[in-house]
Amino acid sequence: MTQSPLVVVMGISGVGKSLIGHGIADRFGLDYADGDDFHPQANIDKMASGTPLSDEDRWPWLSLIGAWLADHDGSGGVISCSALRRVYRDLLVEAAPRTAFCHLHGDHALILDRMRRREHFMPPSLLVSQEQTLEPLQPDERGWVFDIAADPEQIVDDFLTAVGLDPKGQPA
Repeated sequence: MTQSPLVVVMGISGVGKSLIGHGIADRFGLDYADGDDFHPQANIDKMASGTPLSDEDRWPWLSLIGAWLADHDGSGGVISCSALRRVYRDLLVEAAPRTAFCHLHGDHALILDRMRRREHFMPPSLLVSQEQTLEPLQPDERGWVFDIAADPEQIVDDFLTAVGLDPKGQPA
């Protein structure tokens, strides 16, 4: 892979998508976007009230993320997005076929602790709903799973190595 990466950092709420996403983007001087910024206020209000989003709530949001990926296909970019279900990831790959997924996964207790310590519209009460919705990456998807218990810099290094890039930000 000699192009700049085009990455979706995925996983349930509280796994550190923004931290890892910034880490990957910073290594290459790429644009970074937080998928939460693409939600309409109605989605944010729904989640903040403790109600999980439905597929109907997610489709317009995912379309915007797919458009962002397509717009960054030539230059590369990194966006965080839960991308919990295979059908959601398929929509993103349809918009930008070279998208790679960095799936952050971790222990329930660790994630719950992180969620309780931060200020975010997603309440800890939705953690179980997100865990139940999550469909793991399949062997035919271009993505890798990383345990969030690892050092964030190591996760970034390991992801970049997995996609064929020098962890220092140079093509391998």
